[in-house]
Amino acid sequence: MNMSSRITQDVDRACEVLQRGGIVGMPTETVYGLAAIARNEEAVSRVYTVKGRPTSHPLIVHLSPHDDIKRWGHLNESAQLLANAFWPGPLTLLVPRTSLVPDWVTGARDTVALRIPAHDMAIDLLNAVGDAVVAPSANRFGQVSPTCAEHVVNDLGDSVDLVLDGGQCTIGIESTIVECTNSNVQVLRPGKVSALDIAAITGMTISAVDGPSRAPGMLLAHYAPKARVELFTSMDEAEERCNKYELTGVSAVVLHHVDMTRYALSLYDNLRSADLNGNEVVLAVLPPDTGLGVAIRDRLSKAAASN
Repeated sequence: MNMSSRITQDVDRACEVLQRGGIVGMPTETVYGLAAIARNEEAVSRVYTVKGRPTSHPLIVHLSPHDDIKRWGHLNESAQLLANAFWPGPLTLLVPRTSLVPDWVTGARDTVALRIPAHDMAIDLLNAVGDAVVAPSANRFGQVSPTCAEHVVNDLGDSVDLVLDGGQCTIGIESTIVECTNSNVQVLRPGKVSALDIAAITGMTISAVDGPSRAPGMLLAHYAPKARVELFTSMDEAEERCNKYELTGVSAVVLHHVDMTRYALSLYDNLRSADLNGNEVVLAVLPPDTGLGVAIRDRLSKAAASN
């Protein structure tokens, strides 16, 4: 099957593929996910295999706004406040799971990560399927996440049954993950919804991340292109290093945006472009450590850690 026939805007066709146990590239507002029906063990196992992802690494369960969240997780007061404020949206809640959630979704943990995506086509698909899906980023594990349908096909090729084309992602980086399992609220993975946003809704101080990896994106090295990523605190430093590389015949490119929304939106596309253009080094200027800049710094730091 060629690329054009693998990509579709037909939600019903994507629904049929999922319902017969297939896997589908699914658009969301954050990045494209590799979707499978959460309670289908064989389909979820295939997601892990296609991604090359460790089965101990838990998956996010994506729900329709019409689903009953309480079937899947136990939301405490903080979790419920956050769900009311940010769903549908780029926020994932890690909460105690119910008996409905299978071990193969959670890595046998007693918590589950839940999200309602803010993307019309994704919601249409979830409504058509009538069930929850897992949808980790539709790429090889640890590599750059996809932000358009073509990225999914380029990364996964024949191993994905279908890609639902919902256009370019509007945010471009993964959802914020917040743990709400006790009286504390912890941000496990930063995203567009910031710690300040979360504190404003819950009225709580957001505690620092500690303990082992228990949610997607918590590994030290992640989101990495083939090119080496180096980090800088100023544009001048990055350009100076770029000039030195060019003098020695090393192909380098500087990555920087003043506008944080644009930086997040273009981040993964720019990292992919560096590889396509044969750049050996990406010289990334770190944004301010506030708001969306926190999430961008997190992704860049993990991409650099993969060197």
